[in-house]
Amino acid sequence: MVKGIIARMGSGFRAGGQSGLMLWRDDDTLGMRGPLHTYRLYGLWLRSQWPLPYPEGTEAGLTEIELFKGSNFLFSEAAREIMIQADAKGWFHHARLQDGSTYLRWSGLFEFLISADGRRIAGRPVNGVTEEAFHAYLVSQVLSFAMVRQGIEPLHATVVVVDGQAVAFLGDCGYGKSSLGAAFIQVGHPLLTDDVLVVEERDHGFAAYPGPPRIKLFPEVAKTFLGDRVGGTPMHPQTPKLVIPLDAFLSSQAVVPLKSIYVLRRPIPGSQGNKVTIKTLSQRRAFLELLRNTFNTVIIEGERLERQFKMATVVASKVPIKLLSYPRILALLPSVREAILSDLGRD
Repeated sequence: MVKGIIARMGSGFRAGGQSGLMLWRDDDTLGMRGPLHTYRLYGLWLRSQWPLPYPEGTEAGLTEIELFKGSNFLFSEAAREIMIQADAKGWFHHARLQDGSTYLRWSGLFEFLISADGRRIAGRPVNGVTEEAFHAYLVSQVLSFAMVRQGIEPLHATVVVVDGQAVAFLGDCGYGKSSLGAAFIQVGHPLLTDDVLVVEERDHGFAAYPGPPRIKLFPEVAKTFLGDRVGGTPMHPQTPKLVIPLDAFLSSQAVVPLKSIYVLRRPIPGSQGNKVTIKTLSQRRAFLELLRNTFNTVIIEGERLERQFKMATVVASKVPIKLLSYPRILALLPSVREAILSDLGRD
């Protein structure tokens, strides 16, 4: 997730002294050569040069974003504005270019450019990285920059569908969102989205949009809740986490009402017992948790922050938001699931 990486690593980039360059030339970047594929993810309409492992769809969405293979010209021109500091640490770097574009790079994996208006994303993998890893980052971390540039505020959440309504689990990396989601999938509650949640205000509340039909899990969690025969591909060499595709029975591609949000407390190392606690948050505390769990904390311009505050205010006033605390013990997740289902029944 963008938030966690930025907080630990920093950007590691500085802008050079070049004048602003017209990076997005029609002849080099906008000619979508070859067959195009169209997808609906997070309520967006994506037109992609890459075939992605998701259901294709042609319906119009909240906005349109083009995904294409970046030309050598595009990235060489961007490189003239960007200098990697010799002492830059970490593997994720980002920079804002003078024309308003955003440059992202995961060292040894891939690099991307997002146009200033968020309507175009150019990318290219490096060093033979797997397609699954490239796709996973493209439709989460990278896409979040384009969303924010277009006025869409993604949350960091895993979401399942219970009785036709969305139940979201908010929390930072390593808090157990996906593992809890897998426990719900085990008993027939399909996944709506894993990592990125986009909601839209409707007449009687908020609607939640579906993401890619896949979930990211550690092998032990996947085996416990999805079975021995589940297949997946490692996200990248730095983690054993798997990207696991889900079929139509285990995932949902419907837009559904957002029923409730559960904020996962930070795991406490060495915590004992099996107590599950659910506490309704005040509107003020719920507002703060929504801000804390935005998916992208890199873009901090005043206009974006104002929009983000407004969104959090409205969501906190219309959707039940609760604090969820439980021991991070794999064998106890079914009990956590049942406590949540009981709480939803009371609501």
